[in-house]
Amino acid sequence: MFDPTTIILIVVAVIGLLALAILISFLSVWLRAWLAGAYVGFTELIAMRLRQVPYGMVVDARITAKKAGIDIGIDAIEAHFLAGGNVIPTVQALIAAQKAGITLDWDRACAIDLATKGSGKSVVEAVRTSVDPKVIDCPASGGGRTTIDGVSKDGIQVKVRARVTVRTNLDRFVGGAKEETIIARVGEGIVTTIGSAETYKVVLESPDSISKVVLNRGLDVGTAFEILSIDIADVDVGENVGAQLQEAQAEANKNMAQAEAEIRRAAAVALEQEMIARVAEMKAKVVEAEAQVPLAMAEAFRQGNLGVMDYYKMENVKSDTQMRGNIAKSED
Repeated sequence: MFDPTTIILIVVAVIGLLALAILISFLSVWLRAWLAGAYVGFTELIAMRLRQVPYGMVVDARITAKKAGIDIGIDAIEAHFLAGGNVIPTVQALIAAQKAGITLDWDRACAIDLATKGSGKSVVEAVRTSVDPKVIDCPASGGGRTTIDGVSKDGIQVKVRARVTVRTNLDRFVGGAKEETIIARVGEGIVTTIGSAETYKVVLESPDSISKVVLNRGLDVGTAFEILSIDIADVDVGENVGAQLQEAQAEANKNMAQAEAEIRRAAAVALEQEMIARVAEMKAKVVEAEAQVPLAMAEAFRQGNLGVMDYYKMENVKSDTQMRGNIAKSED
């Protein structure tokens, strides 16, 4: 059995070893910062450890900035980390901007870093693009279309591929439109320019006229970029859209004429059937009238207005008339 004094000594020794280990871990970081001229106090290191901030990374970022001649407070770096920013890339972007003579402070760099988070971009790329302009394909190479198509006034389709050289505008990067807007605006300008050309030959003869017109429209307003140049990479002649439209219009007119003719034919057929029905009606009336003749003759006999001899004479006339008709038919 251990006596109480031994147990207390063991506990104190363990606590002392833990304190020494923690002190050594803080001491290495503190000593590294002190030797680099970017002093950080023990209290600040302990506070960062309690706030679960990787104090080693924060101190390294401060040392890197200090060696590059940029003095960034340890609190500012820690605040950017707690806000979800990427500390090391932000410091690297700030150093790159300073070396390139671009005006960029820590707050602006942090804002750009947070704005590009989750977009596949980074503050380092923004600064690099500001120093070294990038080229954007129009239309985008990953899209479904390979050319921007426009139709001139003579109905000929013109297919164009353009390349836009842009440089990042750091003052408008936060809240400014990105590459998709540049591509859309340039495409709209190209289609408008082709559509205003009297003939497709004008576009083929001077493709630079497209870039000049589009560039003068100020397409980079409200975007995160500054357009340096718009170069026409390829111009091709497409289909004769005007002729196709005229052909389609002629086909539509033919179909309309056929439909109207069919309406008139149906009306004529209906009128013909109506006339046939009226003829049949008239024949029925004639038969009805002829049926009244024997009745009238019988009534005349009863009243004494018609004699037997008169009846025979009438029958002879009818027989003679019928005979003459038969003779005439046989001669024909």
